[in-house]
Amino acid sequence: MTMRLCHAIVPVQDYDLDATLDSGQVFGFRATPSGWEGSVSSCWMRLCGRDQSIEIEWMGNSTGEAVPAEILDFLGAGVSLGPILSSFPQDAVMRRAVAACRGLRLLKQDPWTCLASFILSSTKQITQIKQIYAALCLRLGDRLRAPPDAEVRHAFPLPEAVVRAGEKVVRECKAGFRAAYLVEAARRVLTGEFRLGELANLPIAEARAELMNLPGVGPKVADCVLLFTGAHAEAFPVDVWIARALRELYFQGKLVSLDQLREFAARHFGPHGGYAQQYLFHYARVHGMPWEAPA
Repeated sequence: MTMRLCHAIVPVQDYDLDATLDSGQVFGFRATPSGWEGSVSSCWMRLCGRDQSIEIEWMGNSTGEAVPAEILDFLGAGVSLGPILSSFPQDAVMRRAVAACRGLRLLKQDPWTCLASFILSSTKQITQIKQIYAALCLRLGDRLRAPPDAEVRHAFPLPEAVVRAGEKVVRECKAGFRAAYLVEAARRVLTGEFRLGELANLPIAEARAELMNLPGVGPKVADCVLLFTGAHAEAFPVDVWIARALRELYFQGKLVSLDQLREFAARHFGPHGGYAQQYLFHYARVHGMPWEAPA
């Protein structure tokens, strides 16, 4: 069947698409002159953020069809941001982060793609992670149904493709030592030894422990997966920078352990702690860290 380029404009409020796609939570979207290109669940899309809407293009069977559910779920355009922001602690740091980054959203990612992305992220900067991601897509990913002018033309490889390719090929995509971790994680997902789809049904501590049984997955990667797949909104990834920020801002620079920081984050930032973390992370990345203590 001939595929057609479909187009829709989805109304949104408080949605900064550019900040969201460039905030270090997703690595497969490419900025283009006409917006952003990427894919989810092997569905190609082109996105452009407007003042109160998101313009979406995708390949479908007829030009009048509805936006695919997987795209809308991924974007979370129907989520009301106000109650989430209102749940944040009202200290000076969070107020500043919200004022600067309002409209930043959490995306709901495909669990395998998210897990693989953050396994690949170890000791890498965002630009480098995107390069590895793109190389794997080009080498091992299925070709997407996309228009002739598309810049993103391959999906992220499925677990079976990674297992079939093996560690040597994955290394050739600049994955380095992470290649072995990725191949083994793919094997466990493929065989059903590890069930990604069950993480949302487990208490967060159990879900985190299950993820950390995978090679290359520590607490930070586990919490990224729990947060960015929508499994646990309270997950609060603590990397080196976030740990430093929390110690300086809330513990007067004392050397508080990572476990203590996670316990503090769970209490202080509430049920939407993951959203608060993303606002802090993106604010510091774009604007520099405000080191003043909370007031």
